[in-house]
Amino acid sequence: MTSRPESPRKTTGTVWLFAYGSLLWEPSLTRFCHHPALLRGYHRSLCVFSYVYRGTKARPGIILGLDRGGSCRGMVIELKGAAGKAALKKIIARENVTDVYRLRTMNAGLLEGQRRRVRALTFVADREHGQYAGKLPPRTVLKLLRQGKGKKGRASDYLRETVARLEALGIRDRRLERIGRDVLTKSL
Repeated sequence: MTSRPESPRKTTGTVWLFAYGSLLWEPSLTRFCHHPALLRGYHRSLCVFSYVYRGTKARPGIILGLDRGGSCRGMVIELKGAAGKAALKKIIARENVTDVYRLRTMNAGLLEGQRRRVRALTFVADREHGQYAGKLPPRTVLKLLRQGKGKKGRASDYLRETVARLEALGIRDRRLERIGRDVLTKSL
């Protein structure tokens, strides 16, 4: 029997947030409950130029976005009560510093326990935005990862942290792992 998707805003004040990249290792979210989840219709992709946090306009980096097609394993984070609401407000402001993401509510399937579906907020790459990079050749992606450095550090460190967290969670993303190995094996 398929369970009905839950509203992202329950009477208990819970909001579900689907994390697929840096939100997996965001320190401000560690105190909330995380659940393995699958989002269908979108995949994790290095498809967004970073002009602020992991690069500049003169020397952009590349970061993750959800792009159309496929599926994405990640985590849903239960943001409860006033603390959850405050965390969500900060995350939205941080993620949308240049409005490159569209905040969407989507069905995410929990992969443990009752295996139910929840309605979760997530950040999807805006294909109409000037920072949308689309699918780039591997050489270009590596160049952007190596050159990108912004207010929050290097694009290569962003990728390294994300790959390490995915591995720790038992989530395989072979493309990111391969790119991570390529970045690590060549000097920055």
